[in-house]
Amino acid sequence: MVRLACIAIGYLFGLFQTSYLYGRLHGIDIRTQGSGNAGTTNALRVLGKKAGAITFVGDALKCILAILLTRAIFYNSSQDILPLLAVYTGAGVVLGHNFPFYLNFKGGKGIAASGGMMLAFGDMRIFLVSLFVFILVFSITNYVSLSSLLLYISFLIQIIFYGQRGAFGMTQSRLTELYIVTGVLTALAIWQHRANISRLLAGTENKTYLFKSKERG
Repeated sequence: MVRLACIAIGYLFGLFQTSYLYGRLHGIDIRTQGSGNAGTTNALRVLGKKAGAITFVGDALKCILAILLTRAIFYNSSQDILPLLAVYTGAGVVLGHNFPFYLNFKGGKGIAASGGMMLAFGDMRIFLVSLFVFILVFSITNYVSLSSLLLYISFLIQIIFYGQRGAFGMTQSRLTELYIVTGVLTALAIWQHRANISRLLAGTENKTYLFKSKERG
């Protein structure tokens, strides 16, 4: 029941669609523009840098707040599995973001929300390495999709590595559960990016440039 409660809380927070709401304030349905994705990258391309920044912060923040809430609620009763509950909550946020019921289950891809989960997970080593991987890959390739996928894969690898070294203070059965949930989230991210992966393989994936001078170069 605790796990289901975490997913439910996360899903409710995930329903806050930052780019969709921002676009509506400007008379635009972001899901009908650009790639049709209600996420940071499409908001950046369609509505500009300010919209992209607001979307990223909003989507990451909703996951951070959801995890902080579940930690506060279950701290006394489930202190021994808080890292696991954080990932369950993050999974709920990603599901709410990707599949919001009031938008016909058409949302984003959950990467910014996942970034919030990685930050709120509680191990800064994992967050910083994952962030470094994203920045490094993006600075070299300018592919947000590839950077996002490697971000997630890096997170999964680190969760397993540090988990097996006893960093989270959980039993092996709980650790295995943590690995499975994180693996499912990674698989979902890959599935959500399946069209991007096809374009990457074909060499037709769109690049994203934060600075016009670099784009011209």
